[in-house]
Amino acid sequence: MKKKLSIAIVTAMALSLLAGCGGGGTSGGGNTAAPAENAPAAEAGSEAAADSTGGSVYWLNFKPESDEVLQEIAATYTDLTGVPVKVVTAASGTYNQTLNAEMDKSAPPTLFVVGNQAGVKDWADYVIDLTGTPIANELNTDAYNLYDESGKLVSIGYCYECYGIIANPDLIEQAGHSIDEITNFETLKAVAEDIHARASELGFDAFSASDMDPSSSWRFTGHMANLEYYYESRDAGGWTECPPEISGAYMENFKNLYDLCINNSTVAPTDLATGGHDAEAEFKEGKAAFFVNGSWEYSAVSETVPNATMIPYYCGVEGEEKAGLNCGTENCWAINANVSEADQQATMDFLVWCVTDPDASRKLVDSFGIMPYKNAAESTNGFLQDAADYTANGCYVMDWVTNYQPNVDDYRAALVSALNQYNADQSDANWELVRTAFVDGWATQYGLANN
Repeated sequence: MKKKLSIAIVTAMALSLLAGCGGGGTSGGGNTAAPAENAPAAEAGSEAAADSTGGSVYWLNFKPESDEVLQEIAATYTDLTGVPVKVVTAASGTYNQTLNAEMDKSAPPTLFVVGNQAGVKDWADYVIDLTGTPIANELNTDAYNLYDESGKLVSIGYCYECYGIIANPDLIEQAGHSIDEITNFETLKAVAEDIHARASELGFDAFSASDMDPSSSWRFTGHMANLEYYYESRDAGGWTECPPEISGAYMENFKNLYDLCINNSTVAPTDLATGGHDAEAEFKEGKAAFFVNGSWEYSAVSETVPNATMIPYYCGVEGEEKAGLNCGTENCWAINANVSEADQQATMDFLVWCVTDPDASRKLVDSFGIMPYKNAAESTNGFLQDAADYTANGCYVMDWVTNYQPNVDDYRAALVSALNQYNADQSDANWELVRTAFVDGWATQYGLANN
């Protein structure tokens, strides 16, 4: 049975509280990876397997950057229990298409992602109610769970993330500045422009590349766009559902930060359209002091920049000295109601093991950053700690309001097109194209999604 989605399941519930911080996203997170799967084992051989006799697990994974770890986890569980576990990872930006295709097969995923209220509307009838289940009972917070209108617990968060601007304090100090002096857009701009002006002398630039190819553009059309949505939503008292239109009241603030990134960078704006520049590598190799990304980068970045920290999206909004990081999740587990009870039970058992087994949860937390479960391993992610520190110091959390983007793939594609024209020629006329794609495009895609 095929379920047609009007909105891609690549975004998540907007959050108002920080139970740690905030994936690949998703994004979140967002690195590319080819689909991969492990070979299932033959037969059960333990108590855990006995609880799910004849069942198997098929996890359609949303996080490409975690594929290697998940394949290892799946193989370990199969070795321990004999229960077949298959992990298929959708390439970045293709989860919607992959999910639709896989759910139409005779052996669909038993475990998949329903990451926002639009996804709840589309998939609620296709998942079991997780209320009171063993995996739900392991949660330490309800903040990342998604319910339908009837109160059915459709999906539960399995990790949360944060994003902002990753900074290298050592390079900033080498340039004669301090990370502590950056408290708003004015001070960020002063530091970034000074570094860029002296890049040849310093041996590094301000920002790493801001490519507009699919492996990178989501950092700006999804994540950075959130600053406009967040402040507009805050003015309205907080969105609880996708608005049919937006005003673009904070487009100039988005422009402030976007211009700063592309005009004070290792790569010229005119060279961003085709991509091919490794922004992460530039930061890790000390070629740039700032890198726009999220908490999922901590493990990779900290290898060479152990004291890397994350600062907010400073953009010129009044009172932003009290801004924190963008926190939320786009990673919520749902169990397929249309597979056998044996497969459902096998999937439930597997999930409980993932969040309670010390070794398994350690590996998952090291990949995901943090997991909201009572018995999961503690997080060692420094960027999530940065988010918690901002909150502890009275800063406001910038919720992931970007999760409401209607017809997200088409909406973002139009933004990429407009931004590429602007990058090539930063005229007022071309910025108006960006504003049109950003604001009018929202209303257009909302109409198409809700027709």
